[in-house]
Amino acid sequence: MTMLARHLRATPSWQVTLGVALLALGFLIAAQLASEGPRIRYTTQERSPLVETVNGLQAQQQALKDRILVLRTQIQQAEQRGQGSAAVVRQINDDLQRARMAGGLVPLQGPGVVFQLEDSLKPASPGQNEDDYRVSARDIRTVVEELWLAGADAISLNGERLTVSTAILDIGPSVLVNSAFLGQPYQISAIGPRDLYERVSASQGFADFLRARSETYGIQVSFFKPEPVDVPAFAGTVTLRFARPAASPAASPSASSAAAP
Repeated sequence: MTMLARHLRATPSWQVTLGVALLALGFLIAAQLASEGPRIRYTTQERSPLVETVNGLQAQQQALKDRILVLRTQIQQAEQRGQGSAAVVRQINDDLQRARMAGGLVPLQGPGVVFQLEDSLKPASPGQNEDDYRVSARDIRTVVEELWLAGADAISLNGERLTVSTAILDIGPSVLVNSAFLGQPYQISAIGPRDLYERVSASQGFADFLRARSETYGIQVSFFKPEPVDVPAFAGTVTLRFARPAASPAASPSASSAAAP
């Protein structure tokens, strides 16, 4: 019997059991530590690329946010420029519409008065000219001029719009206006202030006309105030043979050279 066997025989059994248990526990702890080491290293190795990926995504997200802010600013600036351009377009359209109105190219409505002229019912006295008892182009021009002077904005004669290029001429028993032959009664429609008739009737020129033509020869002059007065658009064409748009002083080379020292 060896010395180890004699020693084990002399050792109590509970000590042997306890030693075996402690030895087994040591093996288990060593095995656990051995298995934990690679797992911890594996987790650390996997975590580093994930962190880099997260950081990259966060950087991309921030870049997108910055880009969105830039685009929003650009959109706001474009909207502001668009509003400015729209305002310019509206102003141009308003100016164009006013020019068309002033040129007689659009129909108009508004307050005003309508004068009507007709031939005299009086017979011509012996030795007098019968034409003096008829409404002439001069009579019509006189009333039209008085209406312009009284503040009329637009005038038409028997549906023919009067413009700066309109001529009113006697052609036999008719009157020629805008290449149209007009007959009686001659209705002169004018748009202007509501007291347009009062202004015309108070003028010395109109009083002289009535005295010379209505009282002396019986030319019939009447008026009425429809609501509203309608004046049609000019239906003809305006041909400018000699006139051209004038260059602005700033764009004129001669003006620039003259202004140079």
